[in-house]
Amino acid sequence: MSETTGRIIQEIGKVIKGKDDVTKLMLCGILAGGHVLLEDIPGVGKTTLALALSKTLSLDYKRVQFTPDVMPSDLLGFNMFDKASGEFRFNEGSVYTNLFLADEINRTSPKTQSALLEVMEEGKATVEGITRQLPKPFFVIATENPYGSSGTQRLPESQLDRFLIALTMGYPDRSSAIDVLKGDSKEALDDIVPVADADSLIAMQNEVASLFTDDSLYDYIVRLCEQTRNGRYFEIGLSPRGSIAIHRTARAYAYISGRDYLIPEDIHSIFPYVAGHRLKVNASCRASGITKEKAFENILDEVSVPKIN
Repeated sequence: MSETTGRIIQEIGKVIKGKDDVTKLMLCGILAGGHVLLEDIPGVGKTTLALALSKTLSLDYKRVQFTPDVMPSDLLGFNMFDKASGEFRFNEGSVYTNLFLADEINRTSPKTQSALLEVMEEGKATVEGITRQLPKPFFVIATENPYGSSGTQRLPESQLDRFLIALTMGYPDRSSAIDVLKGDSKEALDDIVPVADADSLIAMQNEVASLFTDDSLYDYIVRLCEQTRNGRYFEIGLSPRGSIAIHRTARAYAYISGRDYLIPEDIHSIFPYVAGHRLKVNASCRASGITKEKAFENILDEVSVPKIN
């Protein structure tokens, strides 16, 4: 594991007990220049994880609790008439930050959800025909409660596809749960030592983007994606955007693992988390009891792994 990323995971571990694997995968999404979706029940530490990351990386951080009355202008900003100057003055919305936490994103209206699309894809926001660049780095960490919980609605596929990676926190194991009971998360957050800053994060993102990938691994990623499109497991297979997401995230995983080149195991490690929110198992799999996780295992078994010299 690279020294800096190892220290980041270690610092976050002061607050989030027993979830280093989740932290590592979330960091993959950030280093790959993408956005992260945390899907889970309330109370397992999703918001705390995002806050701990912002402190570890010394990033400007803003959080919006999404409710049905949150408007697009709350996120993007709005123009307001200034009597003193006799002109309209722009008031920045919440997305003008480095780390934007969209808490319980599936509790707000589709109109507000869609307002994030340009922001997440382009890193800029348009208000009344004027486009403004957001600070760099910029990324979104969104949390959502399971569909079917009170007041929730499904995120549209176009919104889900903007997230590079989707993760589930899950319950802590018994030992970690005891540590949580003994500790105080607010005090632990105060104990976090910043490891990086905005400039060093951008530098790490550039290093990730320059990692070497053998041509056989480009072919391997494409073959994996093609295997999701054959109709055996999923209603619709991965798009080219999905294959790009796999490559970007796998490079970040290799970087965190301390390598400057990609190997097949990097792809295997991130594949379910990059593909999971983009795919739905078909009726045949549901009838046969084949879960999405099992379908991913089958695909990884069915596609031959290239040998890297």
